[in-house]
Amino acid sequence: MIGYISDNLLLPILDFFYGLVPSYGLAIIALTVVIRLALFPLSAGSIRNARRMRIAQPAMQKRQAEIKAKYANNPQKQQEELGQLMKEFGSPLAGCLPLLVQMPILFALFATLRGSPFADVPYTLNLKVLPAEQIAAVEPKPFNSASHSIFITETSHVPVIASLEGGTKLGVGDAAQVKLHTKDGESFAAVLGDVDNGDAFTPTWSVTKGEGVVSVAADGTITALTTGDATVEAKIPGLAARSGFLFIKALGQVGFYTDGAVNWDIAILVAGFGASLFASQILSGMGMPANPQQSTANKITPVMITGMFLFFPLPAGVLLYMVVANIFQALQTFLLSREALPDNLQAILDQQMAQQTVTVSASGGRLPFEPKGKK
Repeated sequence: MIGYISDNLLLPILDFFYGLVPSYGLAIIALTVVIRLALFPLSAGSIRNARRMRIAQPAMQKRQAEIKAKYANNPQKQQEELGQLMKEFGSPLAGCLPLLVQMPILFALFATLRGSPFADVPYTLNLKVLPAEQIAAVEPKPFNSASHSIFITETSHVPVIASLEGGTKLGVGDAAQVKLHTKDGESFAAVLGDVDNGDAFTPTWSVTKGEGVVSVAADGTITALTTGDATVEAKIPGLAARSGFLFIKALGQVGFYTDGAVNWDIAILVAGFGASLFASQILSGMGMPANPQQSTANKITPVMITGMFLFFPLPAGVLLYMVVANIFQALQTFLLSREALPDNLQAILDQQMAQQTVTVSASGGRLPFEPKGKK
């Protein structure tokens, strides 16, 4: 499903924007904004529900405890009252459904930006080499990899599959050729023959595991040398993997620290991701009573996630998407935080804010979680 969404929805949109502005960086930004606008109603539902539950949760917990105590000996009445409570305030799980609905599209967008044209595309084949006398008893099962759309020009891409007709089990001394072909059966080499500069997309082959078990030639022919497990990888260059955008040296560049040098463009993108995530969390608490636990989480979470992405191998193009998506999310959160609340929730919020004002006044101007010496 993710591959279908990528090939039939996201890549055509990407082609369209690249046709308008011949820049893959701008195309990523435009694609991200279009998808986020399309998902606006779903994500808005999640943000609204989170905001309402944050207000209603204390009152709901109190009412739930009262209902369970009052109808402890009458389970049926207890369930009826709890159901009425959910109707009054809404269900905490209501915000999960919009998230689940939009996840396939977001996963497909993420997968699209991790593949061609923004990054080199790997095809991985896990092989098992058996003794010659055992391989005769093994029934051949053809192997077909997942399909990946490979850009061969700025606006032309073909779905490419890696296949082993005899399967991934080989006998010692056997040879098998990996075939790269389209869904229609046309060889990838024939496709490249019709393209100017087609040699630039010639795949490179390597043994990434079990170098003494198998060898692989430049044409994808695998030779089984001895028994054991091995992994062979074919990598097709991404058209824009080495293309820059603004301060980004290469959209396909991966890693904050490579070959003994710091990639400052990756560092800037990761920092932008952390800052935009922090801003979104701060905006989600606008107009809400102070919550010490939530305030601490808002500070720690962006730092933890940002630190993880410093060393998590994501292409620069994916990080660009994440920064733009977070900025869009922050703007959406800001707009929805100014939206009027239902009367019952507004009454609860007014009461909470009034109670907080009284508490601050009683503590000499300190918030409940601040140390005594702080003004």
